Amino acid sequence: MKQIFLIISIIFLFSGCFNAVQEKELKISTNSWVGYAPLFYAKEKGYLKNLNIKLIVNVSLAEAIDVYSVGKADMVTTTQYEYYSIKRSQNDIVPLVLIDRSYGGDMILSNLNITALKDADKIFAYLEIDSINSDILRDFIKANSIDEKKIVFLNKDQAQMQDIKNMKNNAIIIVTYSPYNVKLEKSGFKEIASTKGLNSIIVIDSLCGTINFRKQESKRLKKLKKIIDKSIQEIQKNTKVSYSIVSPFLNNISYSEYLKALQKIKWINKPSKSLLANIKKMGYEVKYLIK
Repeated sequence: MKQIFLIISIIFLFSGCFNAVQEKELKISTNSWVGYAPLFYAKEKGYLKNLNIKLIVNVSLAEAIDVYSVGKADMVTTTQYEYYSIKRSQNDIVPLVLIDRSYGGDMILSNLNITALKDADKIFAYLEIDSINSDILRDFIKANSIDEKKIVFLNKDQAQMQDIKNMKNNAIIIVTYSPYNVKLEKSGFKEIASTKGLNSIIVIDSLCGTINFRKQESKRLKKLKKIIDKSIQEIQKNTKVSYSIVSPFLNNISYSEYLKALQKIKWINKPSKSLLANIKKMGYEVKYLIK
């Protein structure tokens, strides 16, 4: 009995030691966007759980930023717009992992063609104002010589935009992204521009955190980078399997819509020197990137 008691005591002792040194849970704040499919995939496959990382999926870009800004997440996925927005109040935030580049995945929908929009007296523009949506819209306006004074800016998150009615008497512009464009297009709105054709703007999605966090969690972040790379490879290798895994995070779009969405992004898990040079010009601190 003494030996049994001793063995049990040793087991509990080692168990307690293990729990004491177990890595703390890390949280990533993100939102529904096809470019973040590797994170959704890694979550459902259990890859993130193995690193004790939790994913917080939000409806909008702004909501994902809010969750991070109030300290409820250790990392956040952003485009460069949200990155700069956070940096104004949290100067030590840096990009940690580059994930994808929008290649048509961010788009402008309308119930009119560009010529009709130019002739309209008033244009109702729906967008997430405090996001990359603003840059995309202004880039579109400039490229097509549309008078900004006649645009009424309406701040809506992507979920709210799903209920916008195609009112023929109103000129409407919607700035959206995959998968939220699917339902809107079924409502009669048509794509009139996207990041594939708006050459003056580059939309990069990355995983961000603070410099101090980068130093403290360097080993785990390197493992996370490998998991993201692995997830991208598996998504590309078997799109049908990946679709069944990530579609709940993408408004349950159809398989054909999922394939179209994937074609509208370019994975940059292995960034080229030219891309790194370009984003450095944009103000990204590339020295902290895990490549």
